Amino acid sequence: MRSLVIDDEADARARLIRLLGAHPEVTVIGEAQDGLEAIEKIEELRPDLLFLDIEMPGLKGFEVLRSIPSAIEIPLVIFTTGYDQHALAAFEANALAYLLKPIEPERLSVAIERSSKLCSLSAEKEKERESILRATGEAPKTLRKIVCRKNGRALLVPSEPILWFQVQDGIVHATTAKDSFWVNYQLAELEAALPPGEFFRARREVLVNMSHWPPERIDEVDDTERKDNARTKNHENFAAKIPSLFYGRIADPFQLRTDFSRNMPNC
Repeated sequence: MRSLVIDDEADARARLIRLLGAHPEVTVIGEAQDGLEAIEKIEELRPDLLFLDIEMPGLKGFEVLRSIPSAIEIPLVIFTTGYDQHALAAFEANALAYLLKPIEPERLSVAIERSSKLCSLSAEKEKERESILRATGEAPKTLRKIVCRKNGRALLVPSEPILWFQVQDGIVHATTAKDSFWVNYQLAELEAALPPGEFFRARREVLVNMSHWPPERIDEVDDTERKDNARTKNHENFAAKIPSLFYGRIADPFQLRTDFSRNMPNC
């Protein structure tokens, strides 16, 4: 099994790779020290198996799995973790393989034997992937940084400088004052996972960052209207105010105003 070891601690990676040396059925084809590097390695190397640390700075283990493009088949995963009650409950509920740190050689052997059997049984392997995706969907979601993509590169962008997310031709794009990226999330997933109150669903296809509103203009929109408009399709009047609220806050405000009004679809 072509395997990738993902952990932010160099000592933990080195120890796990050393333990894997006793298992000829496992070939370590790479390692990653953070979530972003993990995504790049997964896309480049297409491993059969991940040894994936759940708690990493920047991008956690479940967020790595959420960020893998849908065109790429999710590898089998053996999760590694310190004591995390929610993660352990998710693993148990979905019958997923996990190893508690420090990893014990005996438990590692059992997990590898299980993965090896799954690799040889396509139907069981597919069920395992479904369980991995289900556990990923059930994991807590609070996005502070978003995996954005441009020109074949993956970047980890904090949510604060993103002006808005917008669906265009079925793809979600993130726009900052100076650039635009595409992201591997649905708009509803972003709305649910971003910090509460930070983004507003201005239209069905648009999420706007509230923090980029000029403070002196926020009071112009009644809070009740803002909540009502977020829940219904009848919010053209409110959405029409948004471009002018950005005016003067970016390097090229005229372009932003033009693009925003031109690209926003009718509800």
